[in-house]
Amino acid sequence: MRIATYNVEWFNALFDDQGQPHDDGKWSARYNVTRRDQLAALGIVFTALDADAVLVVEAPDDNGRRSTVKALESFAKLMQLRARRALIGFANDTQQELALLYDPDVLTARHDPQGATTAGGDMPPRFDGVFRIDLDIDDRADRVEFSKPPLEVELTTISGRVTRLIGAHLKSKAPHGAVGRDEAIRIGITNRRKQLAQAVWLRQRIEAHLATDDSLIVLGDLNDGPGLDEYEHLFGRSSVEIIMGEGQDAAAALYDPHARGALLQRFGVVHTSARFYLRDQRRYMQALLDYILISPDLMARRPVWRIWHPFDDPVCWDNKELRDALLMASDHFPVSLDLEL
Repeated sequence: MRIATYNVEWFNALFDDQGQPHDDGKWSARYNVTRRDQLAALGIVFTALDADAVLVVEAPDDNGRRSTVKALESFAKLMQLRARRALIGFANDTQQELALLYDPDVLTARHDPQGATTAGGDMPPRFDGVFRIDLDIDDRADRVEFSKPPLEVELTTISGRVTRLIGAHLKSKAPHGAVGRDEAIRIGITNRRKQLAQAVWLRQRIEAHLATDDSLIVLGDLNDGPGLDEYEHLFGRSSVEIIMGEGQDAAAALYDPHARGALLQRFGVVHTSARFYLRDQRRYMQALLDYILISPDLMARRPVWRIWHPFDDPVCWDNKELRDALLMASDHFPVSLDLEL
């Protein structure tokens, strides 16, 4: 079984309000890339990925006029993908949905949100609700919400094996809209506080699943990693470390070898899953932002992780069509997990 996560930059801009792809020569929202070329590149990448289920991060918008499911299923039909059924959880207002594309011949999937729907009690709230936590140590609980509520899925194989899947896209720490260095620092620290709160909320849900011995996969764009920015020392650890359960007993910890490698080696060679162009510096920056974390029981299922990085993965590098498609399709690269389910 292959499970994957893929953040597709500006996927929403490739579809009309009826969910049909814009297969034309007009510019896409990606710099200097046409809609036809980005669609073709995505078709090559998704076809090569050949996953049984793909978490699509920044999936097409879902609102009163547009449908994420229609858009993704139209895309799958156009590209003749076997992962052709789409599922969405709680829609959001960012035009960047979290959705699952999966092969209905080998899996069934349903949105199955967990958590309390009312305030109070010991259970953490549902992801479309409000989480209360003291972010700034002033003895007052702050209200935290997900701009993109995580997608909770119950996956069932044709053999009847059930696996829980949580797809997430945590808040960006970037100080968007800041004017001047001081404001950039203030916004950056505020955003990191909010992101860490989201990580704590997600971790509480993870612990609830581990307590009932659920097989669990947590995947997506976590917008963070050990040693990724200069503000981490203010808070002691990254969002990824919180979600993994770093420092806890092995039975309560999630595992991803790329995250583990970054944690053990803060400097030097690390894996990366995203590549961004810095216009002011005229160079590219690479970062590890995309993860697939698994529960301890799944470590016995012979898991194999892969980042489809066109410069780091020799198979991607040797296939020029795939290499070029990965660079054209998005500023992130897919991450896949093969395991026996």
